[in-house]
Amino acid sequence: MQKGEMLANGKAKSVYKTDEPKKLIMHFRNDTSAFDGEKIEQLDRKGMVNNKFNAFIMQRLEEGGIPTHFEKVISEDESVVKNLDMLPIECVVRNISTGSLCKRLGVAEGLDLEPPLFEFFLKNDELHDPMINDFHIISFKWATQDEIEKMKELTFKVNDILKKLFLDAGIILVDYKLEFGRYDGKLLLGDEFSPDGCRLWDVNTREKLDKDRFRQGLGGVVEAYEAVAERLGIAI
Repeated sequence: MQKGEMLANGKAKSVYKTDEPKKLIMHFRNDTSAFDGEKIEQLDRKGMVNNKFNAFIMQRLEEGGIPTHFEKVISEDESVVKNLDMLPIECVVRNISTGSLCKRLGVAEGLDLEPPLFEFFLKNDELHDPMINDFHIISFKWATQDEIEKMKELTFKVNDILKKLFLDAGIILVDYKLEFGRYDGKLLLGDEFSPDGCRLWDVNTREKLDKDRFRQGLGGVVEAYEAVAERLGIAI
């Protein structure tokens, strides 16, 4: 497989075309950003850790019946993925109240949310990813009703799989975001699943083990990611 021109360059990943139209190369960079790119730093090893972390999670999800775009790891910081037609939507599930939810609704941090809370957001950095609902999605034709229901179904199934996976490692899956895309008429999980896009707390101390360490200036960001990987049995 030959790596071609860059197709997209995000906050922490770059995506490249290949000589196979249905496959792309996803490059996990060391760039780390927060607050819609207002805070940016380079963190050594982060791209490598997230690449291997994502591969592990995607494989576990596939084993659990979740169709994903992941194909294989090809280097320390690169993986091959299917070329999806991505939907401009983020699916967020919250198991514990924290972050923007508390600011938006004035609720206390650390509340157990049962059932888990599901929210849609428009993927648009310039607009700061505004919250949307099913009616926005249908009216603006960002997805069909069937795709909306499928996204909800798959997102909650992911929650069931990963909550147990992390809890068995002594970690609370607080919240996370997922993105989906179309591939040969099917909806697949795309993008990535790493500590960059979820919140993870130690089950006993509630120490933060995710990108909140970067957002809040706590330090030890990559070390926390590596600690989570070690608990999960990921070879870094």
